[in-house]
Order: sequence, then structure tokens, then C-alpha cells
Amino acid sequence: MKKYIGIFLVFVILVSTLGISCKKQDNKSETTNGQLKVGLVFDVGGRGDKSFNDAAYAGLERAKKDFGIEFEVIDPGEGSDRESALRKLASRKDIGLVFGVGFIFTEDITKIATDFPDKKFGCIDYTVDPRKEIPKNLTALEFKEEEGSFLVGTLAALISKSDKIGFVGGMESSLIKKFEKGFTEGVKYVKPGNRVLVGYVSVTGDGFKNPGKAKEIALSQFSGGAEIIYHASGLSGLGVFEAARDQKKFAIGVDMDQYNEAPGFVLTSMTKQVDEVIYQTIKDFKEGKFVSGVKSLGLKEKGVDYVYNDKNKNLISDEVRKKVEEIRNKIISGEIKVTL
Repeated sequence: MKKYIGIFLVFVILVSTLGISCKKQDNKSETTNGQLKVGLVFDVGGRGDKSFNDAAYAGLERAKKDFGIEFEVIDPGEGSDRESALRKLASRKDIGLVFGVGFIFTEDITKIATDFPDKKFGCIDYTVDPRKEIPKNLTALEFKEEEGSFLVGTLAALISKSDKIGFVGGMESSLIKKFEKGFTEGVKYVKPGNRVLVGYVSVTGDGFKNPGKAKEIALSQFSGGAEIIYHASGLSGLGVFEAARDQKKFAIGVDMDQYNEAPGFVLTSMTKQVDEVIYQTIKDFKEGKFVSGVKSLGLKEKGVDYVYNDKNKNLISDEVRKKVEEIRNKIISGEIKVTL
């Protein structure tokens, strides 16, 4: 009898030890080799859009190079599987930080962050609703697109000899309206009598991945007298660049420096430092400095800007550059307030 009791006690101790060991393993947010792992779900258009999504991926690659992290990405395709993609990454025991790239993730990532309080989340272009509380494990990363758009609007107005300038948006939404309104204000700040021709590809997320439709809109605006067109349409912007090449006129890129998409015809680009925000958020998380809540980045915080470099400086005179820089300083100082 004593023999069986002894065997039983050994069995209980063994099971308890295994249970404790498994529990410790479950709480890890690292891979088996000790590296931090990050998950990211792309916006509509996915990787290869040469814009918003590619900028996010560049941030991951920088973090991998500098911090030795690992990462896993998911392209939700049509976008209908955003929630399941986020949930899949959040459910992984080896992933501690999950990003959603784009404002359309706002509702889904808020829900997932609530469901997984032990994980951290970041959302690029999160739509802040003052009536709703942001989960304590979620950082809402937003940009002052209106400020960067205002600057490229002043640049376009200073260079254009026409009284018409174009804007092509992807999805008609509150976020893209920030680009449109800031750009229009910038144009009219320099030339109040100028008209901005506005067109949107779609009222849904499909508007960010339809270059053909964007090209049609751009060609119509060029035919209507516009000499320069600014796009905020993701992958669809490639159609705007095609139209600019065809008509020998100018386009303005967005999110990243898009000069190489139509060399000689891309006047500048309004950049959003999506790669830097991804990179810094990972760095903060790795160092135990992750901060939840809203983080808003404008010209002052170097979250937005416009491109002026060796590739496009021959398209922008020193006089124009000087005037744009004066306006930049006035926005940063608060002398010029870009309204929404």
C-alpha cells in the first residue's frame, strides 16, 4: 500500500511541475530563440502598393535589422477578413505586439485589444472618437495629414500657371477628406481665386486599389485645365502617375517619396512617416516603454512633410522652396492654423 502511495505522490509532483512549466511558457511573448515577434495586418491594396503599406513594411524591416525582431504579416485581400487576421496574430503565444495599418481597422482592433488585454496593439490612422475610450493596451497613431497637404497645396499653387489644380482621393471618407481640405486650403492661401477639381475613386475601400478608375479621373481633370494633381489614393495613385506621363503634366505623390513611379512628372510627395512610427512603437515596446492612447504627429513632430531632394529639386525653384519653407514655419509656430 505504501508503495502505491509513493508512486501516486511522485505522479502528482511530476504533473504539478509540468503544469507550472507550461504556464510559464504560455505567458511568453517571444519566439523560442528569445526574439521579440511582431504581427502586422496590411491595409487594402496590400504590400506592393508603393505607398502606405510598403512604408509600414519598411518600418518592420528596420526594426528587424536594428533590434533583431521577427515579424509576421497578413494581407487580408479584399479587406473583409481584417478582424480574423488580427485575431489570428493576437492568439499567437509568440507575438506580443500587433499592428493594424489603416483607419478601416479602428473598430476591429479596438474589439480585439479588449479581447486580448495581455497583448499590445498599434493602429496607424486610428479614427479617434472622443465619446469612446481607447483600450489601455492600444496606441492610436494618427497624423496631421492636413498640415502636409497644406504645404504641397501651396507648392502646387506657386508652380502652376493654371487657375485649376486637381485632387484624386481613394475612398471618400473622413480621413481622405483631411488630405483634400488641407490641400485646398494650401492652394487658396497662395491663390484665393484658384479652383481645386476634386474626384474620388470610390466610397468603399476598393478606391485604394483601382488605378484604372483613378487614371480616368486624372485625365478628366487634366482635360479640364488642371496642370498638377495631388492624389491620396494608395495603389490607385499609380493611375494618376500614368495620366501625368501621358499628358506631360505633374502629379504629387503621397505617403512615401513616389518620384520613381513617374520620373520627371512627380513634382513632390506628401510623406507620412509610417515607417518611423512603426519602428518607434516597436522600440518602445521592446524597451518596456509602450504608451497607450492617442499619438498625433504633424509638421512640428516631423510626422508629415514634403519631398525636396536631388531628384526633384530641378522642378522646384529656390524662390518657391523659400516661400514653402516660410509657410511651414508659420504652421509650426501656430501663425497659420490649418482647419478641418
